[in-house]
Amino acid sequence: MQLRDALDDYKRHAGHERLFAGERRTVEGRFTGGDGRLVHVALDGGLRDFGYPLTGKSGLTRSRFGLALAGDVTWFEASRSRQRYVDDAPLVETVHETDRATVRRYDLAVGDAHLTRATVDPAPDAGVDVEDLALVAYAAFAPDGRDERVGQLRYDDAVEVYHADEHDFLASATGLADRRGQLPPTFPEVLDDAPMDLPRDRDAARYDEERLSGEIVVEAPFEDGATTLGTLLSDRSETTREEARSRLDTLFAEFDSPEALAAAAADTTPTVPASVPERESVVADLRVLSFLSAETGLRIAGPDFDPHYQHSGGYGYTWFRDDAEIATFLLESDDRLGLGLDDWHARSAAMYVETQRPDGSWPHRVWPRNGSLAPGWANARIEDGPDVDYQADQTGSVIAFLARARGAEVEVDGLDATLVDALASLDSTLADDGRPVPCQNAWEDSIGRFTHTTATFLEAYGALARHGEGLADDDRFDADPAGHARDRAREVYDALDDLWLPDRGCYALRETVHGDLDDRLDSATLALASAHRTYDALGGPKSDAGGAVDDERLDRLVSHVDRVVDGLTRETDGISGLFRYEGDGWRRGDQPAEKVWTVSTAWGAHACGELSTLLDAHDDPRAERFAERARDLLGLVSPDGSLCEPTGYLPEQFFDDGTPDSATPLGWPHAIRLATVGLLDEHDMLAAEPVPADD
Repeated sequence: MQLRDALDDYKRHAGHERLFAGERRTVEGRFTGGDGRLVHVALDGGLRDFGYPLTGKSGLTRSRFGLALAGDVTWFEASRSRQRYVDDAPLVETVHETDRATVRRYDLAVGDAHLTRATVDPAPDAGVDVEDLALVAYAAFAPDGRDERVGQLRYDDAVEVYHADEHDFLASATGLADRRGQLPPTFPEVLDDAPMDLPRDRDAARYDEERLSGEIVVEAPFEDGATTLGTLLSDRSETTREEARSRLDTLFAEFDSPEALAAAAADTTPTVPASVPERESVVADLRVLSFLSAETGLRIAGPDFDPHYQHSGGYGYTWFRDDAEIATFLLESDDRLGLGLDDWHARSAAMYVETQRPDGSWPHRVWPRNGSLAPGWANARIEDGPDVDYQADQTGSVIAFLARARGAEVEVDGLDATLVDALASLDSTLADDGRPVPCQNAWEDSIGRFTHTTATFLEAYGALARHGEGLADDDRFDADPAGHARDRAREVYDALDDLWLPDRGCYALRETVHGDLDDRLDSATLALASAHRTYDALGGPKSDAGGAVDDERLDRLVSHVDRVVDGLTRETDGISGLFRYEGDGWRRGDQPAEKVWTVSTAWGAHACGELSTLLDAHDDPRAERFAERARDLLGLVSPDGSLCEPTGYLPEQFFDDGTPDSATPLGWPHAIRLATVGLLDEHDMLAAEPVPADD
C-alpha cells in the first residue's frame, strides 16, 4: 500500500465509527495463493498483492475491473457481486452482475503469476453482442515497492512495469484492444479534501503519463465469450522479459478453462480426507495457513492491512511465538487427523535451527521469505539493553515445538544442538525463584513477570524433558539436558504458587516491576492448561489418580479456567466470545468496552479441551463439564459461529455489533481451531453423548 492510497482511504473514512482510516482491509473478499503470491480478490473484483513479506515482490497495489462496450465502461460493484471458493481449493469464483451482462470470473495465484479467467453472458434484453464487449482492467503496480520513478514497456499483448530489480507484467490471452497509462495522483490531488475516483480519463496534454507510471488501463476482448488476464512478478536477475512473456503464454494455454484452474489450485493446499471431522473447518484452516506461508515454511501473522503503522505495528512478519505455536498445533493435528504435513513440520524445524541467535534465543520478528531480521521493538538481546524488551515466551514456544518435532522423528540437521543452546538461553531468563525475569508479554503491550510466560516455560521444559532423551551432555547443566529440563519444570511448577490469587480464585496476569500482583483476568493465562498437561505426562510425585499434577493444582486450574472464561465472555446481539484481558483498550474506536478476539475465544476452547483431558486422566468427574465448555467455545469460531466470516476466515477482532476488524485471516486462531478439533476428536469430545429418552 502506497502513501497516496493510504491518504485517499483516510479521506474516505476519517472519523468512521468502525473503520480505521488509512488501512487496506481484507475483512471482505477472498485470497488466492499458497504457492508464492498472496493476492486478495475484493467483492468488486479488485486485486491487490499482499505477498511482499513472502516473496520480496510488491506487485499490484490496487486495481479495478469492469465491462467495456464501445469505450463506455461499467465498473463492477461489490453490491452486485457474489463470491465463493471452488471446492476445497484456493480458486476464487466471483460473479458480477451488470445491466449489460453477467461476468463470471475465476482468480488463481500460480507461483509468481496470477490469472483472471472471465466469461461473459449478455443480458437477454440488453441487445448486446459478445463480440462488442471487452473486459477492462485498471491496474497499479509498485515494482520494488515504488510508485514513482517507474516506467513502462509496451508489447502487442503485454505491458511491462519496472523500477530496478522487480519487473511486473500484465498480459491477455486474447490480446489488448486498448491500453494506456496514467500518473499517480498529483500533489494537489493528494492534498485536496476529496478522495479520487480512479482511473482518470485520458489527458492528451500529459503525454508522459503513458510511460512514467505504474498505472495501466487495458481492454481485453472476449473470444467465444471468454478471456484471460494474467500478471507476473519477476526479478530481472532471474527472469528475462522474453522468459516472463513466454511463461504467461504457457499459463494462458495450460489454464484455459475453469476446470484446468481448479486442478492447478488443488495442488497448492493439502488434501483433507473425507473422513476428517469438522471437515469444512479443517479445510479452511489449512487453506489459510497455506496462504500465510513462505517457501521457507515461516508464516506471516496475517495479511498486512496497516503497512504504515498508523493503528498497529504491522502484521506481515514472522513472530516466533505465533509461528512456533502454529507449528506445534499443526504437528499435533497431523498426528491426530492424518493430514500429511511432514514437509511443513520439517521446513519449520529447519528454519528455527537456521534463525537461532548465538545466545540460543530467537529475535522478535523476521522476514518469512529468508529469516532475516525484520523491524521490531523487542530486540534487547541484539541491542545492549536489559531483557525487559525481550519476549522470552517466544524462545519457550520454539523449544516446545522442536522438542515435540524431535519426538515425532522430524529429521533436521542441527536440531539437537539447537535445543541444547535454547535450553541454556531459557535458563538465562529464569530467576532464582523459578519464574521468568521481567520481560514483554505475549500481547506486546506491557512489561512484568507474566503468568503466560511462566506457562510457556513450563511447557518448554516439560516438552524437552519428555522428548530430550539422548541429547548430548553439556557442562552448562548439572544433569543431562532432559534431566535438567525435568528439574527446571518442577521449579516452575512450584513457583506458580506465587501468582495464585485466592480472593479471585485465579492466577494473576503478572507480577509488576514493583512486585505487586496484577489481578486482572487475561486470556493468555489459559496456556496453563496445556502446560500442565505436558507436565503431568512427566510423572513424578503423584496424586492418588496418577500423574505429576497434584490435586490442589487441579482444583486451582479448574477454578482459574472457569474464572477466566466466565470473566472474559461477552455476549451481544451480534457476537459471542472472549476478549483479551480486562482493561484492553486497543482498537476500540468509539466502543467503550473491550473487543472480542478470535485468538482468545479459540484459546478458551483449546484450554477447556486440554483441561478436560487432564481431568479425565486423573479420573476426575469434572472432565465432562469442560468438554462441554470446549465444544461451546469451539462453536463460536467454527464456520457457523458468530466469530467466523462467510469466507471461513477468522478476523483478529470484532466490535460488539459484529463488525470484524484487524488482520483477516489471522493464522494463530485458525491453527488453534484446527488443533482443538483434533484434540476433541481424539478424546471423543466433539459430540456430547445423547441423553437417554424416558421410558
